[in-house]
Amino acid sequence: MQNVYIVLGVVALIALYVGMTYNNLFRMRVNNGEAWSDIKVQLKRRHDLIPMLVETVKGYAKHEQSTFEKVVQARAEATAAEGASPARAGAAEGGLVSALRGLLAVAEAYPDLKANTNFLDLQKQLADVEEKLAASRRFFNGNIRVYNQKVGMFPSNLVAGMFHFASAEFFELPEEEAAAAGNRPDIKFG
Repeated sequence: MQNVYIVLGVVALIALYVGMTYNNLFRMRVNNGEAWSDIKVQLKRRHDLIPMLVETVKGYAKHEQSTFEKVVQARAEATAAEGASPARAGAAEGGLVSALRGLLAVAEAYPDLKANTNFLDLQKQLADVEEKLAASRRFFNGNIRVYNQKVGMFPSNLVAGMFHFASAEFFELPEEEAAAAGNRPDIKFG
């Protein structure tokens, strides 16, 4: 009879561990979704600022049409990737960062534009968005790292496999873009 109690105790402990691990993994997955949502909000803010920035620069640099077209195309691709996976969104955002850097380089050549209050305000808003995006990205990738460790490490990986918890993707810019942009477009003027 005592052996039955020992077996029931062991089974109860295993069930308790499985339940606690499942709840922990589920909470982490929800937190990852919330962190990804924060990134999407900042990306949307960036995407909303870009047309205003392009229009402001267009008024001063009418002959830079190819630069404007690249920015508009890159923004369209990044906007289309809003609901996509972090890897696809990161690739699209890398193209946008590159195009935006080209637009801001064009603006460098126009002293009147650099003094325009509307442009300065847009520049300030973009800097704010980029800072918030970088913070959101660090937070998201930190959550993903902890979650992926839990999914991959023994013994929690047994519970993760049992309930189909899979490793999640990080949100990264393409390597060359991240290195060139310092993870953000360079928006310093004058």
